[in-house]
Formats: sequence, C-alpha cells, structure tokens
Amino acid sequence: MLITTTPEFFYTKVTCVRSPKCEKALPRLTIVPVTDAVVLACRCLAAYGARKRTAVVWYFIFFFLSGFCSLLYELVWLRLSMAQFGVTTAMVSIVLSVFMGGLGLGSWAIGEWIRSRGHNLGIPTLRLYAAIELLIGVSGIVVPYELSIGRSVLEKLGSTSSAGYYVVSGVSVAIALLPWCTLMGATIPVGMLAIKRMLPHEASRSFSYLYMANVMGGLVGTVMPLFLIELLGFHGTLKIGAVCNGLIAVLAVDASMRSEKKESVETAPIASEPEVPSRSDNSLLALLFASGLTSMGMEVVWVRQFTPYLGTVVYAFATILGIYLAATFLGSRIYRYWSAGEGKENHLLWIMLAIFALLPLVVVNPKLMINPFLRLACGIAPFAGMLGFVTPMLVDRWAGGNPAKAGKAYAINVLGCILGPLIAGFMLLPWMSERWSLLLLSLPWLIVGTRPMMSTARSGGLVPRIVAYAFLPLVVGMLLGSKSYEQLYANRGEVMRDSTATVIATGSGMQKFLLINGYTMTALTPITKMMAHLPLASLPHPPQDALVICFGMGTTFRSLRSWGVPVTVVELVPSVPRLFGFFHKDAVEVLNSPLSHVVVDDGRRYLERTDRQYDVITIDPPPPVEAAGSSLLYSEDFYAIARQRLRSGGILQQWLPYGDPEDVTAVTRALSQSFPYVRAFSYGTVWGFHFLASDQPIHPWTAKELTEHLPAAAATDMMEWGPGNDPEVVFANLLRHEVPVNKLASLSPRTPALSDDRPINEYYLFRASMR
Repeated sequence: MLITTTPEFFYTKVTCVRSPKCEKALPRLTIVPVTDAVVLACRCLAAYGARKRTAVVWYFIFFFLSGFCSLLYELVWLRLSMAQFGVTTAMVSIVLSVFMGGLGLGSWAIGEWIRSRGHNLGIPTLRLYAAIELLIGVSGIVVPYELSIGRSVLEKLGSTSSAGYYVVSGVSVAIALLPWCTLMGATIPVGMLAIKRMLPHEASRSFSYLYMANVMGGLVGTVMPLFLIELLGFHGTLKIGAVCNGLIAVLAVDASMRSEKKESVETAPIASEPEVPSRSDNSLLALLFASGLTSMGMEVVWVRQFTPYLGTVVYAFATILGIYLAATFLGSRIYRYWSAGEGKENHLLWIMLAIFALLPLVVVNPKLMINPFLRLACGIAPFAGMLGFVTPMLVDRWAGGNPAKAGKAYAINVLGCILGPLIAGFMLLPWMSERWSLLLLSLPWLIVGTRPMMSTARSGGLVPRIVAYAFLPLVVGMLLGSKSYEQLYANRGEVMRDSTATVIATGSGMQKFLLINGYTMTALTPITKMMAHLPLASLPHPPQDALVICFGMGTTFRSLRSWGVPVTVVELVPSVPRLFGFFHKDAVEVLNSPLSHVVVDDGRRYLERTDRQYDVITIDPPPPVEAAGSSLLYSEDFYAIARQRLRSGGILQQWLPYGDPEDVTAVTRALSQSFPYVRAFSYGTVWGFHFLASDQPIHPWTAKELTEHLPAAAATDMMEWGPGNDPEVVFANLLRHEVPVNKLASLSPRTPALSDDRPINEYYLFRASMR
C-alpha cells in the first residue's frame, strides 16, 4: 500500500499495490480522509502479515516432516545394516558415521553451490527443495535393496578376514546411504535460501527456525516408528517415510506456485528488514564443533550410565533420544523468543552449560531412589536444552541468514557429531569410567565457562565474584561426590571395559552374576548346562564338534567341552570371556585346551563368514527376550544362515525365555518354517523353552538312552549343580514336559513368524497397551 498525503485538504490518496482483493470496498486508487487511510493501512498490513506468517508456518511444516523422516530413516537403516552386516560396535559406528557424514557433506556442498551461483540457480528455490525431498523419499524404497546387494557381494567373496569384511561392508553401506544422506543435509541451506528470497524479513534467524522445526520432527520420528515397526515392519515403516517425503514435495511445489501467482499481481516491493550482518569469527565454528562432539559423545556415555535403570529394550534407548530431542526443541524455542528481543548472552550461559554437562554424575548415583524416567530427565534434559539454545544461536550469528555460511557452519557441527561417538566409544570408555569420560567430554565447556569467569572475578561486582569462585569447587564436588552403579560391586567383583560395554562380575559361591552395562545377563544355573547336554545327547551319532553363540559366564561352553570335542564359542563383548575365571575355577585349563576356540564377533556375522559346519549349534541370546537386537538371533533369516552351518542331521538348540504369547508364537513359527523337524521342552513353570531343530527327524530317545550317550565327564558336569545326582532323572523330568510345537505356534494365531523385518519380540508397546 502506497500512501500520499495531501496537506491542504488533510486527505490521503491510497493506492493498494499488493492485490485488488486487499480492500474490496475501495477501488485501486481513491481519496479518503487521513483517519480512514490509517485504518485501511493497518488492515492491509495485517492481511499481508497474516499471509507472511502463513508462509513461515509452511516452512515449519516442511521441516517438521523432514526431521521426522530423517530420524525414521536413520533408525531403520541402522537396523537393516545390522541385519545385513552384523551387530558390532564397529559396524554401528560405520553406519552412523556415513549417515552423519552425508548430512555434513550435503550441507557444505549445497552451501558452496549457492555461493558460487548467487541468485542464478535456474529454478525456483522451493521447487529445488521439493525435488530434493522427492529424491529422499525414493531412498525409503531403494535402500533396503542396495543393502541386500552389498550383502550378496560379501557372500560371493566368501570367507574374508575381519578387516576385509569391514572394508567391504563399509563401502556397501556408503554406496547405499551416502547419496541420500547428502540430500538430507542439503535441505536446510536450500530452505534458508527460499526464506531469504520470499520472506527476507525472516532471513536473519531462518536457521534457528528450521532447526527448531527439524528437531521437533525428529522427536516425533523417535517415537512414532516404535509403533509403526510393530504394526508394519521395517520395510512398511520406510514406505511411510517415503510417503511423507512425497507429501513435502507436493506441498512445496504448491507453495511455490502460489507464491508465483502472488508475485505476478504485486507491482511494488514491500520494504524488508535489513539483513543482519554475520560474524566471521572462527571461535563460533570451534564452539559449533564442540557442541556436536560433546553432545553425541555424551550420548554414548549416557547409554552406559542409565542402562541399569532403564533396561536394554529399544524403548529405553528411544527414551534417552526422545528426552534429548524434546529438551533441544525447548531450548531452541527459548532461543527464538530470546533472540527476537535482541538479547545478549551472559557468560553465565557457558557456566550453566558446563555444570549441566556434569549433572548425570549426580543423578546416576544408585543411592538416589527416584523414578528412572525422572532420573534420566534430570540428568540429560538441562544440558540438551542448553545446547538447543546455543547451537542455533551460534549458526545464526555466523551465517546471518546466509545459506552458504549456514551450510558450512552446520557441516562443522556435524563433523563434531561424527567424531564424538568415536572418541567416547573407542578412546575414552575402554580405558576409564563413565565419570571421567563425562568429565573429559565436558572439558570444552568448562574452559569456555572459566575464561570469562576469571576476568569477572577480578573486575566484577560481589555477585559475579561469588559465582566465579564457586564454579570450580562446585564442579570438583560433583565429580568427587558422584557414585556409579559399578561401585556397588567394586569390593566383591571385577570390572572390565571395552568399546562395546562395561562388564561386571560379582557375587560368591552359586550367587554369582554377570552384568553388562549394569544389567544382569545371567547367573549360575543348570539351564545353561542343559543347553549343551540335551542337543549333544540327542544326536544319532557321536558328536564331532559344536558351536555356541553367546558366551555369558561360559557355562554352556564349558559343558560342551566336557564331551571332549572341539568347541567354538562366539561372543560380541570382548571383556566377557576374560571374566570366565571368575565364575569357573578350571577356566584357564578349559581355555588353554587346543579343542577350545573363542571368537570375539557378532554370532550371526561369524556364521556368515565361516564355511565350517557343526553337529550342534546352541544359542542363548541375551535376556530379556525383548532385548534390543535380540531378534536377530531368533529370526527366520538367522535360522536360514544357521541351517547352512549344520551338518546333515545336526541339531540347533535355541533357548527362549518365557515371553508373552506373541513372542513364543513368533519364535516357534520362525523355527518351524526354517526346519522340518522341531521339538520343544518346557523348563520349569517360569523359565522358558528348550527348542531342538534339525533337517532330519530328531530321534525320540528315552531318558535312559540319553543318559547312556553322556561321556563320564559330561555326566559329572551335568549334575555339578543338581538338581539331584542322577542325569536320567533330570532327562526324564524334561521329557515329561515336552510341548507340542503346534500348541506353541497357536498361542497367538494372528502373529507372524519372527523375521528381520518383523522383530515381534522387540516391539511390543502397542499390543501391550491393547491388553
């Protein structure tokens, strides 16, 4: 609206140049009193502002959905990669590094492209954004097939060294994921450019706005897939993500077309706010790098610290990520409100960040009897919220609304996100406690908070001096006064660390326990002996060798060795076999035998890499039955691999702790559809089931015949812990509790066989809520 005053008549000439629909009661050019002109101007500007606010909201919707899809893809792609290439720390690190590396590469590359092309992109910015989102949606369909092709390449290569396996796996993952992740990284700079062109008055803080929307979408993308995977499986969940990306593309094209129509009727520009100058201060990039490194590195430490209280199910890890993202969103929202008033941060901001980084040291103290969720929230939410405030603030200041500079800044932040977990997982946690690891990761913020604090202490007033001098003693007190879960067992057991987990062996006599990341894995029990003696005694011929997947306390491995045959045991956590001697006095003798072979690897990956065959393969996945990743040792896909490593007539022994009816049915059907012959035995009333599966009929031996198959050393081993002293009585009791496989398979008629795509045992929240 253009307003021209005519002083001699106190009248105003009003010309609406935005749209003829802006004020229907007036023609395009009219003469009205000054007071009416003011009212009309306010109405016109309000309508214009409403349209602009609506336009901004559309960007929020775009990047909310985009953040949702990104987290969905990351979670599912990681799991699919684990199924194809193994559940090892190195493999998980490769997948996450490729994902984050793609984000950083895309952000930096598109920023450089925008800088080199200037305003001559040759395509409307929103349509470019729509094309990127549409291509990302294609990944939801294509990536599973790309990962399968990579797996096929490995199979054709045959048996390879561990290093060679990781190289080929890493290349396969990079080819499958990197292009799509690069596109994801390009979205924020392109979105910023679109805002700069269409809504220049919003440009200076556009990164923080898109960042906030992305984080909120990521929060939903952490929670919603937990239900989608349970109902649709991994592939079905990916299709939901692809549909969401397609929806973003359609909405962005529509917004672009509507924008062009509006521009076609506008004959004069609206004055915009001047662009905020950026700060070319490399210290801002250093802080962005530190925020990425410390936040992602601390997440690795947090998992170990809070597992004793949350458990090992997927919902525990989702809770950590969910609280982190929720607090980050809240922090970014506070920053948006604060920065709108041209606020300037106080050095206390950095002091608070340093203190909040150490809060987990206080709340993980096992002597604090508080709710696990509250414990977690108090431990990580304050720090995550502060980072949610600081990160967009730093990018906004560095970039000043410039998409190219924002792309570089975001790439630097992502680089820190890549290095953080690698440093924490491979350099800190294997050598020191979670307490000292957290302190070292907090060090950048302690330094940043301390530097201005010291100058304040020298020249500031009374209150700043008190805060400054109280800061370091508070940090030291938090460090020295903290207690970790493992310290409960320091005087009675052994603690070992590696890149995979913190392992604790504790107890005495028959009350010994093995804990991984503070969670009890197993105890000394005759069940683990039966996992060895039942399948070996059920063979139609003397055994030649055996394989056990999951070492635990080593009881099953030791019992297999009592048969005097070569035994290979595969364990994922390197420290677990080292504690064998804590649980069994003859551990050194057993391990030093030329018939013993210990392999530190993922059990499924070992089966894929080896070309050996065995008479017996016995499997004891980590408890509980709902444990994250455990379905990869219960699935049809896994049994297909295991069957190839059994000799004709060989037996696979699967232990299944009692779960809900859906779990029992899913595992039973997976076994029945993988092997033509399956038998099941119930061990007690609350323990679980011993399954025997083979490609040949399993002979129905009597208890006496099974006992006769036992060598003398095996019989002694079997009865070492009772019950009683007669193996025939134990076998007879077990045979009396044989359960028809059809009965177990029909406990939940609508439940499918457990597969890599449908991990029934791990995702259960929806069905549990419906009971």
